[in-house]
Amino acid sequence: MQNVKSFFKTLWSDESGQGTAEYVLLIAIVVALAFAFRGRITDAINARMSDIEGTMGGFSTQ
Repeated sequence: MQNVKSFFKTLWSDESGQGTAEYVLLIAIVVALAFAFRGRITDAINARMSDIEGTMGGFSTQ
């Protein structure tokens, strides 16, 4: 019984994979937000590209 108790105590205090799990969770949240707001993100990017296109049309190469 002491071995089992010792095993779970060691397992509970082991934090070797904690950083990786946090990064995976953070990436999953960012991807979920990107999917949730993809329409608004696409609209914002398209508006920016239109602004850049209009600005570039005003420049002359000569």
